[in-house]
Amino acid sequence: MEDLEKCWCGSGKDYASCHKEIDMKIKEYERKGCIVPPRSLIKTPAQIEKIKESARINTAVLDHVAEHICEGMSTEEIDILVSEFTKSKGAICAPYQYQGFPKSVCTSINEEVCHGIPNKRKKLQQGDIVNVDVSTILDGYYSDASRMFCIGKVSPEKQRLVDATKECLRIGIEAAKPWGFVGDIGEAISKYAHQQGYSVVRELGGHGVGLEFHEDPFIAHVGKKGTGMLLVPGMIFTIEPMINEGGANVVIDRYNGWTIYTADGKPSAQVEHMILITEDGNEILTY
Repeated sequence: MEDLEKCWCGSGKDYASCHKEIDMKIKEYERKGCIVPPRSLIKTPAQIEKIKESARINTAVLDHVAEHICEGMSTEEIDILVSEFTKSKGAICAPYQYQGFPKSVCTSINEEVCHGIPNKRKKLQQGDIVNVDVSTILDGYYSDASRMFCIGKVSPEKQRLVDATKECLRIGIEAAKPWGFVGDIGEAISKYAHQQGYSVVRELGGHGVGLEFHEDPFIAHVGKKGTGMLLVPGMIFTIEPMINEGGANVVIDRYNGWTIYTADGKPSAQVEHMILITEDGNEILTY
């Protein structure tokens, strides 16, 4: 590509003043044998702005849940809250009918690691910890985040688990830097979790997001620094550590085929943000 040609990203700038330096750096890492992202994983400025619009609604949905979630509420009522609020913003709940998932949001309580299905018979009780995982589509652009909620007074052990999981997320985001690697994130998270006496779920992780619900790369929450895919400005993905009080092993509900539980029945916690890799760090897009 000639330097004076317009950049492939659609910014309207000359290639030389836009993505040329980044592209050359990617090729340099590729020559060294590193796994590099294809251009399809590097979001354009226009795509980033649309994804951010979706992300703002996604955060507003979780804020709405935070205002209403309480003891005695059924997880079905959470699903209705999410569905109605999302529709009021002109958006769509991404989980609904995604690969057959029957509801608009995931609600995972205590030993449920993720993908809990809302149910009118399942009501929140004092002492529960619950993950509410919200994903939004706005004009074809996707966003994703989850929060942990403590219902009433929870045990010191559960509160410590939730607090440690939030810290794992913070540490993982801090490790996600341009020209670093996916493995940097996993090593940082797992090191802290293990120091606190917890285990990290290996089978599930974060993922690229924005143009599709789930894109590459897979973001493992265990790993080795300097391994995995190269992190490049313009990449958008989630970091969502699932931290277990007991062992790391998980099982899937054999009846609904979705809900993941800790194998030993001990509590699990998860918090998720979506981030954009920038030229000098990262930007958190969903909370």
